[in-house]
This record gives sequence, C-alpha cells and structure tokens, in this order.
Amino acid sequence: MKAISYNAYGSADVLEYGERPDPKVGPDSVLVKVRAAAVNPVDWKAREGYLQGGLEAVFPVIPGWDVSGVVVQPGIAVDEFGVGDEVIGYVREDFLSRGTFAEYVAAPVRTLARKPLSLSFEEAAGLPLAGLTAYQVLHRTLKIRDGDTVLVHAAAGGVGSLAVQIARHTGCRVIGTASARNHDHVRSLGAEPVEYGDGLADRLRELVPEGFDAAFDTVGGEALRVSAETLAEGGRLASIADSEVFSYGGRYAFVRPDAADLAQLAELAERGIVTVHVDRVFPLEQAAEAYRLNQEGRTRGKIVVRVDWDS
Repeated sequence: MKAISYNAYGSADVLEYGERPDPKVGPDSVLVKVRAAAVNPVDWKAREGYLQGGLEAVFPVIPGWDVSGVVVQPGIAVDEFGVGDEVIGYVREDFLSRGTFAEYVAAPVRTLARKPLSLSFEEAAGLPLAGLTAYQVLHRTLKIRDGDTVLVHAAAGGVGSLAVQIARHTGCRVIGTASARNHDHVRSLGAEPVEYGDGLADRLRELVPEGFDAAFDTVGGEALRVSAETLAEGGRLASIADSEVFSYGGRYAFVRPDAADLAQLAELAERGIVTVHVDRVFPLEQAAEAYRLNQEGRTRGKIVVRVDWDS
C-alpha cells in the first residue's frame, strides 16, 4: 500500500511517501480502506520525539490517529462491523507505528464508530480525536452542567470549535478566545469571542465578573495563567497543552479511544448539533505540507489528508 512514514524523529522533512506492507488484521480489528485522515498537533509532536517518554516508536512509523473510511475485512472475532460499513476512528495504540496516513489501516474495534451519514469523509475524519478530546474534557474532567459559564481557548481551532458546540448543547454560556479574524466564526458556533493578547484577563473579567465555572485550556502558557486567574471560587480548570495546570490546582487531560464516546459524538454530528469545519484538504502524497501548515497553528478548524481511489 501507499503510505506516509518516517524512520527517525525530526521535522516534516523526515516524512516520506512510498510503499509500505499491507497491515495484518488481528482478531479484534478491522481493515479500513482509508478515505481521509486528519492532521492534529499531537502528530507533529510525536514525530519530533516529544512523546517518546510515554509512547515507544517502532520505526518506520506511519503517523496519524484520525481516520474515516470503509471496512473491507473484519477480524475473526468482530461482529460490530461488516464489509462495506463506513466508519470513523481515533486509532491510537500505546506505541507509534501503525497510523492512518496510508491507504489501509488495521483498526481495533474499540477505536471505531459508524461514520455520520451527514458528514463527508473529509469532515468525518476531523471528528474523532478533536471531538473526543472536547467531549471527554468537558464531561469527564470539567463535568460541565447546564447553566455553567465556560471559557474555551482557541475557540476557532479543531478542539476548541467542537468544545464550544458541545458546551452550548449542554446549556452553558461559552466565552471563546480567538484572533479577531475568527470572531464571526466563533459567534456562529455559539460562543462570545474575546481577542487574545495583552489585557485578556481584564477583557474576560469585564464579560464574566463573577468568574468562570470551568476553563478549558488548549494553548498553555499565558492562556493557562489567565484561565486560573479568572476562575470563580470552586471553578474547575483543565489543560491539554501544559502540565503546569497542576500548579494551579487543575487537571491535565489526554484523550483516550472510547467507542461509546465516539458513537455519542457521531450522533451529535448526525443531528447537526456539532459540525466540523475543514480548512484545507491535501492529497496523501502531500501530507508533509499538511503537517507544516498545521504546525504553524493559524488554521481554522481541521486540516485533512484525502486518499484518492479510482472507485
């Protein structure tokens, strides 16, 4: 099969497009014919070696954890999916090697859910990792409730935009940080936009003088500090970007594959409650360019790589 892979940690320059062996399908996995795979910041962090303390790399590594595609072969113990089923997945294992930037991926059923029919393959590929991150942080870590006021950083980004929609569906008032050019987009998602930069804490206090019930940091650094400063008494704080959150009494979160959570997200997408904005689409052979663009951190929504098939 054709795939993107790398043989050593490094920049996007280490990514190569070429032939890799077809994946073997274990008893509890299905072989997915990949239609699209989304790029996430964690992908380039893994590629550059920042995760090697917790995730061993078995080189060559095919990157990517997000996928949408079609089942072409179920494992012998699988009865959840059959040939021809359209699926989405957050296909993360506890090591780096068998990713989704390829024509085929062997995906454990614990990582999959049925693809929402209302989404294109490109849109659907952008839902699993970012959506699960937003869903699990909001509902499991921050335990948001109807009536809460929630701060979401980078509200126009992949995780942030989905977090805004999920929090609004829960009945929360949402304030979202974003650059000025993305304020209309953030409003369309249901949040009140606030610009980044100097004076952010003052702008947030003006909007929410009583303080936030919950704050979701996706950026780290100054955004985390401001989040802690603007919490209400007893407010909850979580970060997916900065372990310094512990020093503020908050919690650090790392998304995990969960088929039930992913099915809930797919249902929300099917009902039009959450949408996925795809900013750019690249062919598989140009995945390195997709990674470079993602690493710049200035896109709105998701960057997706498409696998083109003749049929």
